[in-house]
Amino acid sequence: MNAGIESSDLGYWIALTRVAGVGPRRFDLLIRAFGAAQAVWEAGPPDLLAAGLDRRSVESLTAARRRIDPTAEVQNLRRAGAIAVTRQDPRYPPRLAEIYDPPPVLYVRGELDPSERPWIAIVGTRGATSYGRTAAEHLARGLAEAGVTVVSGLAVGIDAAAHRGALEAGGRTIAVLGNGLDRIYPSQHVRLAEQIAGRGALVTEFPLGTKPDAQNFPRRNRVISGLTSGTLVVEAGERSGALITAAYAMEQGRDVLAVPGGIFSPMSRGTNSLIRDGATPVTRAEDILAELEPSRLPRQLTVEAILPLDDTERGLLDALGPEPAHIDEIARNVSLPMSVVSGGLAMMELKGLARHTGGMCYVRGMN
Repeated sequence: MNAGIESSDLGYWIALTRVAGVGPRRFDLLIRAFGAAQAVWEAGPPDLLAAGLDRRSVESLTAARRRIDPTAEVQNLRRAGAIAVTRQDPRYPPRLAEIYDPPPVLYVRGELDPSERPWIAIVGTRGATSYGRTAAEHLARGLAEAGVTVVSGLAVGIDAAAHRGALEAGGRTIAVLGNGLDRIYPSQHVRLAEQIAGRGALVTEFPLGTKPDAQNFPRRNRVISGLTSGTLVVEAGERSGALITAAYAMEQGRDVLAVPGGIFSPMSRGTNSLIRDGATPVTRAEDILAELEPSRLPRQLTVEAILPLDDTERGLLDALGPEPAHIDEIARNVSLPMSVVSGGLAMMELKGLARHTGGMCYVRGMN
């Protein structure tokens, strides 16, 4: 049972997260307008339009009612040994609630732990070197021994090393997934995921059945950084997804830290660049513990320093806002061919700078 809302309404919260075009911002708008998720689910098109939904989203919600059973959603979650934690639930992580448009619902296997102990993200490349894996395990172990919860993304490489380091120290660790809780990805980490659920939690904003599609991972990265006081990048190439997590952390006002690496190592180019641009260098767990104060992130560290944009992407970023814009409108605003706009938006999605909301509409991914 969800502690923050009526149990009868929980299935409707879950069902609404499955509706294309109803993201966190519109979800909030609808809950404010109707008072409860069930009332949103049962509202007619005129009332939904009056509440601020566009016609495409109304059609999407109407279609969703024919294929989604809110009661079955709760039953399926229980069968999976998981719970849904809404933003109205006192168990919802307070730091995540502070970010721009936090997920309305988190799906959890394990225990989130509402205590005041600090949480730190440890992330990095899937193609980690022996140096990177050893550093991640060592630093995670030191943090766990100090009572810090280690958060990462269950990927191969640095993520797995961080989770294992925390577990070996008898500490807590949280794995944030880019898919539903019924689909562990990668499959080789099924056993590791079970260990994490027993000593911490598996967490995702994606409902059961969601596949680990590439466009989900920037959203996963946003939750990783949002849950934590700071993000430590252990090893990352110039185009590593870990740099997206660092960019989100910076946007969210959280500390960004990095482990320095060899100047000839391709897997350290991203981390060395982060340090050059203002991230805190880390060589031991004590360096991280010293940063667990109100953020002192240097002003010169910016999203563009972490994720360089070309001219097309910079123009598209300026054209995007918090409300969905159709790709035709975006193309008109930037005066570029549709093929260029489509390719640029796809690249920006991978960087976490744009988000597809359905119906060929996009919003800005970082705010």
